[in-house]
Amino acid sequence: MRLRDNGIIIGTLPTGPNNAITDVPGVRVGHATIIRGQNIRTGVTAILPHAGNLFQQKVPGAVHVGNAFGKLIGSTQVNELGEIETPILLTATLNAFRVADALLDYMLALPGNEKVRSINPLVGETNDGALNDIRARAVGHDEVMRAIQSAKDGPVAEGSVGAGTGTIAFGWKGGIGTASRKAGPYMIGVLVQSNFGGRLTINGIAMDDLTQPGGGDGSIMIVVATNAPATPRNLQRLAARTMLGLGRTGASGSNGSGDYAIAFATPNAEPPLSNEAMSPLFAAAIEATEEAIINSLTQAVTVSGNGRTVPAIPIELVLKRLKP
Repeated sequence: MRLRDNGIIIGTLPTGPNNAITDVPGVRVGHATIIRGQNIRTGVTAILPHAGNLFQQKVPGAVHVGNAFGKLIGSTQVNELGEIETPILLTATLNAFRVADALLDYMLALPGNEKVRSINPLVGETNDGALNDIRARAVGHDEVMRAIQSAKDGPVAEGSVGAGTGTIAFGWKGGIGTASRKAGPYMIGVLVQSNFGGRLTINGIAMDDLTQPGGGDGSIMIVVATNAPATPRNLQRLAARTMLGLGRTGASGSNGSGDYAIAFATPNAEPPLSNEAMSPLFAAAIEATEEAIINSLTQAVTVSGNGRTVPAIPIELVLKRLKP
C-alpha cells in the first residue's frame, strides 16, 4: 500500500481521485514490462497527453534540465517551439534510440500523417544496467506499440513495471511512481521513473537507518501534466519546480545523475494564465513530485536480475520511523 493508505500524508494540498498523473483529464499511461531469463529486467512506459493524433494536435510543452547526464531525445525542439508532438516514452538508457525509432513508426502510421516528413519523438531514459543486461537492448517495436496501445486513464501501475522494471532508488528497488494535486480549479499530475540516490528523506524525516550502500548515483525522469492553460514559458517554470520536490526526498544530485523534467498542458480554450496565477501550480508540482517518488519506492517489489538482487524498501520499518 502507498504511505497515504497508511495515514502518512505528504504535503497539504488535496489530491485527485487516483492521486495519479491520469487525474489530469485526457492523460493516459501504458507500460510494457520485459522480464526474460535471468538477465532481462526492463521495459517502456508511455504517457499520452491526449488520445488523438499528437502531431496534428500538438500540446504546449517544455523541458527543464537539472543535470544533463542523460539522453532526452527531442528536448531541444520542445524548448525551441514550445510544443510536444508525440507521446512521451521512458525506457532504459541504451534502448532510448530504438524506442525513438519505434515511436516514429507509430506516428508515421497514424491516419492524417501520410505526408509528414519530420517528427520529433520525445524519449527519456535512466540506466537500469545493475538489474538488467542493458547491452541487450531488449525493448523493441512490439513493446513500444504495446505500451502506447495499452495506455489508459484511471489508476496507474507503479513500482517495478514498464520503464521502472530494473531501476533502483536510494539503494532500494525504485521504479514508476505517480501522484496528483489540485491547484484551485486545475489539476497537476506527476509521473516519475526513479533511479537515483542520496539521503532518503520521507515527509521531512531522514531515513538514515534505512540507508542502503551504493545508493548515491543514478537518474530520474519526471513528467508533469496539467489542464491549466499555461504557456510554454510557464510550463518551463513549472518543470523547474519539480526539482524542489526531488530535493525534498534527499536526492544528492550527483555528477552521474541525469535529472530531467518534462511538462505539458492538455488542450484548454481558456486564456493563458498570468505569471502570478502560476504560484499554486508550482506548489502542487513540488508536492506531487515528492509523493510520486515515495510511491515509486513503496510500490516496488524485490527484483533479482543480472546477478543481483535489490530489495523493496521495508514498509513496516518506514511506518515505524514515521509513526514512532
